[in-house]
Formats: sequence, structure tokens, C-alpha cells
Amino acid sequence: MTSSSLKYPDFISAAHIEDIISGSKKDPARIDEILQKSLSLHPLTIEEAASLISATDGDSEEKIFNTARELKRRVYGNRIVIFAPLYVGNECVNDCTYCAFRRSNSKVSRITLSQEQLVAEVVALESVGHKRLILVFGEHIKYGANFIADSVRTAYATKIKNGEIRRVNINAAPMDIDGYRIVKEAGIGTYQIFQETYHRQRYAEVHPKNSKKGDYMYRLHGLSRALEAGIDDIGIGALFGLYDWKYDLIALLAHADFLQKKYGIGPHTVSFPRIKRAIGATVDNKYFVSDRDFKKLVAILRLSIPYTGMILTAREGAEVRKEVMEFGVSQIDAGSHIELGGYSNPARDAQDLAREQFELGDMRTLDQVISELVDGGFMPSFCTSCYRVGRTGEIFMEYAIPGFINKFCTPNAIMTFAEYLMDFASDDTRRKGFSLIESELIKIDDPKVKDITLKALEQIKDGSRRDVYL
Repeated sequence: MTSSSLKYPDFISAAHIEDIISGSKKDPARIDEILQKSLSLHPLTIEEAASLISATDGDSEEKIFNTARELKRRVYGNRIVIFAPLYVGNECVNDCTYCAFRRSNSKVSRITLSQEQLVAEVVALESVGHKRLILVFGEHIKYGANFIADSVRTAYATKIKNGEIRRVNINAAPMDIDGYRIVKEAGIGTYQIFQETYHRQRYAEVHPKNSKKGDYMYRLHGLSRALEAGIDDIGIGALFGLYDWKYDLIALLAHADFLQKKYGIGPHTVSFPRIKRAIGATVDNKYFVSDRDFKKLVAILRLSIPYTGMILTAREGAEVRKEVMEFGVSQIDAGSHIELGGYSNPARDAQDLAREQFELGDMRTLDQVISELVDGGFMPSFCTSCYRVGRTGEIFMEYAIPGFINKFCTPNAIMTFAEYLMDFASDDTRRKGFSLIESELIKIDDPKVKDITLKALEQIKDGSRRDVYL
């Protein structure tokens, strides 16, 4: 065994995962025990998560959904953090069979935004109220650490009136430790890498060996290297539908457990998109995930890793998003355009699959999404305070695992939402939004925190102050 394999072990055991999934028996009493454990905010073991997967009768599944809903309420309240994806370049050296950006696909238009085009995209996003971005890059020599860092700095430096980007997250290829350090210096938030599927044989089928992404282990430990480089906010994810969802769900949880045990820092976010149509994609659809199974895997994720933010993207349609949001989702994108240059081109209302990685299911505007969130009793949040005051990494875990983070999140959500309402919202959304804020203020039981929040609201309303946070 080499020193490298000792440092970066293969912690995904296909045989063990398949054994615990196949060996889990339907035991209602055991399900109840596991659900009670989850409400104590302790992460579940992969064996316990597999037991929840085995519960296929209606009564047990409803218990899982109801417990996930209650756990989310305890940890995150009714907040939903809002962000937008911004694709910077779609050149790629990989040939993933499910992706429009695959190198052999002649149907896609290859685009890399210039600095001027990137500024135009950021201005368009700020003009409607966005504060949080995730910059997305293909895997290509053009998109090295310095290019990504420069893109981050451009996003932060671009401001218009009351519009500004306060947090930039990254979705890009795995790097070496030196590369991560360069990107970290630019002030990024979360670095996100999807393993796509954790099943090695299936991974090899959809990621040709003669591509950088064909190296399963290099990708598996991409976030290990990020942590070692000092990036303490990381995001993991799987693309559900590449392989059996039960296997990838358990493996995703095994990844979270490995990171927590080895580095003391679990994933800040977890993503769980389903495969969607993409121009030029050739992957088969034999592992299709139904809406019912998707709802169940989201609930089990929430119960298994209560401290982790869960991201539901606009890949899903509005109705699915509305339903699944109840069971654990804490972050969504809104008003999203994933075609290169899509935000700054108002004439491009329809999707252009030749400029997109995949097809979106939810094309509502930011204001439409926020209006419907308010109608559903959710509190939209543009908060970036934890990242900016150093509540990240192990410090975040100390707050988040027992649920204490809610002390900061509710007032910060209120203040950032009030900014949006004053500066960008339609009249109807503004009216409904401030009514929701009034009801949320009642929930703040710390007199000092409530006083700070009320004073900040007055300053936001009279225009004398912005960017107030705890």
C-alpha cells in the first residue's frame, strides 16, 4: 500500500453498500427508533439510512416525510437561501455521456465569457436583487486557478446602485492543493465538486478513461485536497439517475461521514440533481428516478445529515420544487439562466440548449419565485454573514450541528429580505414580504437581537443603511 493510498483511501465499498441496502429489512419499530434519533440532530449511520430506504409502505414513508419536515423546521426554520448560477465557460476536455459540454459534442456553441461579458452578467443579476452566485466552469486549460480567481474578483468588484455580490461559490474541476490556495485567496465561499456517481463501474462507463474526469479517485478526493489547502466550506453532490439512487444516496452519506471524521468538517452543502435532457447527450435512462423516489431521497438526506445545507436547483420544475422544499431543502436558485451570456440578453426568454449544459425545469423570474415562497410561508434569505464573519468550517459545525445557527439566521434573513423588498421587489411582493417579516419578528425571543433587527429594519426602510448582519 502506497503512502498516497493511505492518505487518500477508497472509502466507498461497493460490496458493503450493496449488502446493507439489500440486507435492510422492513421493521416499523426500527424505523421509529431511527427517526427519533434524527430529531436529536445526530447524523445517521449509513446502515440507519439504508433502513429508511427499506421502508416502502405508505405509513412508514409518511413518517419519514413528516420527521424530515420537523427536523428542517428545528434546524433551519422556514428560511430558504437564494442564489444564482453563472456559467463562465463551457470549453471542456472531458467526454461525459450525459453532458452537453462534452468535448466530442459538435452541437454545442463553445463560449468563454470575457471580463466585459462577465461584468455584464453580474450587473444583470445585481439589477434584479441577487447577492449570492455560484460560478460554473468546464474542465479546460483555460479555466485554471488564476482564471477562476480573477473571475471571482471581478464578480465582487462589480456593483450597481444597491446591487452587489456578497458571496461567490465555485463549481469547477478538482485542483491540486496549490490551485485551491490561489482560488481561496480570491475570497470564495464554498467549493463544490460533484462525484456524479459513486459506483466505480458505472462511473467508468459514463466518464471515458482518456479524459481527466475518468480518474475516479482523483475526483473522489478533490475536496480532501481543498480542505488541506485551507478551504473550509465545501459542497458534495451526486447526479441522480446515472446509477441506482439508493446506492448513490448511501455513498454520498459515506462521503460526508469520511470528511467529517478525517477533517472535522462535514460538507457545508449537498446537492442532489436529477439527470435532465442535454443536447448531444448519449447516456441511457435505465436508472430514472421517479418523483416519489426523489422526494424520499431528499427526506432521507435531511434526516441523515441535519447540519448540512441542501441545494435544490432549477433543473426541477416549479411544482416538484414546491413539494420537495418541505422536506429539507435550505437553498434554491431562482431566476436562473444557464446558457452562456443568458442574463445580460433580455431578448433570450426561451432556453437555448446549444448554449446550456442541460435543460432547466423552472424558468420563473426571481421575483416570481420569491412571491410564491412568501405565499407558502417561506422566508427568502440572501444572507452571507457566516462566511463574512468567519463562521465556517469547524466553527460552523459547532453552531450548526446542534441547531444553534438559527439564532443568527432568522434576523439575518429578515434584514437581507427587507433589502430585496425595498430595492428590487414588485409592489405585490413587497407588500406580502413585509407582512411575513412582521410575523417572523415575533419568533425572535432574544430582546437584544430583536432590538438590533428592528433598528436595522428602520434604517433599511429609510435608505440610510444596507448590508446589516449579525
